[in-house]
Amino acid sequence: MATRLVVGEFSPSVVMAVARRTGRLDEAGLEVDEVPVESSPAQFRSLLAGELDVALTSPDNVLAYRFSPRNPLGQLADVRIVSAVDRGLGLALYGRPGLDTADRLRGARVGVDVPTSGFALAMYRLAESLEVGRDEYELVTLGSTPRRLRALVAGECDATMLNAGNELVAEEQGCTSLATVAEVCSPYLGTVVSIAGEARSAEAQALARALSYAIDDILDGGAADVAAAEAATILDLSPALARRYVARLRDPREGLVPHGRVDRDALSTIVELRRHYLPEVVDGADVLAAAGEPRSGLVAETPTGV
Repeated sequence: MATRLVVGEFSPSVVMAVARRTGRLDEAGLEVDEVPVESSPAQFRSLLAGELDVALTSPDNVLAYRFSPRNPLGQLADVRIVSAVDRGLGLALYGRPGLDTADRLRGARVGVDVPTSGFALAMYRLAESLEVGRDEYELVTLGSTPRRLRALVAGECDATMLNAGNELVAEEQGCTSLATVAEVCSPYLGTVVSIAGEARSAEAQALARALSYAIDDILDGGAADVAAAEAATILDLSPALARRYVARLRDPREGLVPHGRVDRDALSTIVELRRHYLPEVVDGADVLAAAGEPRSGLVAETPTGV
């Protein structure tokens, strides 16, 4: 009998869909229920409550809930990264139709998940690369990436961070990329498999291996057509956009992470973004000073290899 896992995610996962369709989940003995989450705090509230077994999330979220007492839930937790999935999948700062220059970002309403999320921290860096400071635009809390895409196209915000196929839809609707994470924050880590505690550790490791096999299947071309078909279906992309999405999955700078291995340099980028924009000192010590080091526990040990 297959083991059931409930996985919380911001957008439907094409990698998960490929793992399911190619039999990688069956090989791992897993039945995965994917649950959409509206925000980072909601995702981790559910993860800590046991309503989710695994989170597909930004590594910055794991960093915050493991080390930062000022995280949105106000509590520290034994949350860890099990494996890496992607390097951002086109993550970029997009302007609504008509907002196509950095100057127009001044005074704009910029949509974020929450102001302290990993995507928001990357957005601050992208805006600074355009010489626009944090005090020159208004932040609007809008939740998950699909919701921010809808808000951008509807004119409910002037700019926001988009990725994972949402940015391709935005471009088709006339939105403009103002700056990209691949250009400004490389190497970057976009999505990881995360758990809380030890209760579902073995199952999460099995899921990580299944996803890593699916990733390698996509990267070596064997599952590229499957990935395109799944992207068209679950992300509601046209065939042309689905092909562009698969090309992005296979891009070495911003696509999938081979074998699901956590890149320490990319993880360091995430740590330094949080240390820079949300510095936190407790009892005279920087709470994130050693967060990126192996002994910190941020990345779970994987004795069987991922």
